[in-house]
Amino acid sequence: MKNVSIAIDGPSGAGKSTVARAVAAKYKFIYVDTGAMYRTIGLAAQYADVDSKDKEGIIALLPSVKIDMCYDESGVQRMLLDGKDVSTEIRTPRSSIYASDVSAYPEVRAFLMDMQRNMAKNYSVIMDGRDIGTVVLPDAKLKIFLTATAEARAQRRYKELCEKGMDTTLEEVLRDIHYRDEQDSSRAAAPLKPAEDSVMLDSTFLTFEETVAKVCALVEEKA
Repeated sequence: MKNVSIAIDGPSGAGKSTVARAVAAKYKFIYVDTGAMYRTIGLAAQYADVDSKDKEGIIALLPSVKIDMCYDESGVQRMLLDGKDVSTEIRTPRSSIYASDVSAYPEVRAFLMDMQRNMAKNYSVIMDGRDIGTVVLPDAKLKIFLTATAEARAQRRYKELCEKGMDTTLEEVLRDIHYRDEQDSSRAAAPLKPAEDSVMLDSTFLTFEETVAKVCALVEEKA
């Protein structure tokens, strides 16, 4: 397969990244985590002491932000901010809130859009985010909307953060999930919603392996 684009959208904590990464490895596609890009913009704002709700401040910051992606020896996407690997720093609950806030600004979305579309133009990709199938890659060969209940998503995210040694609570993670759901679905710019031609996949009662198997079956069928 050459230059096939697969879009996986869905709410925060649905497992898009881990599932997309596993499927990409199976088919030797490039995995593109767009959420990590927004988190990196948010981290740049934190470094500059710019509040995530300060739209003008965020926009003014963009020309000085240098974002790059690379892949380690195991194929995992790493995010670089001004040449520094910030892949761990962007996963904190605060960075999650910042990512949701800054992604609501059309100027931020436009800033990252070319990078995302160029990846799909030059490679076969599996790209996950909030608006991949609706805005970024509307012509994707396969579009999946991956979701789960807020409680299930919070449990998974909490376990992931604990395994990384981050200090947080399940209540804080669930509060973050609810905040992001509201922000992402109600924003004016590219709100979170399934593309009309997307396949709905609820992973609430599925294991990670079962979810990956279902996505792979869709890839085989559609792409």
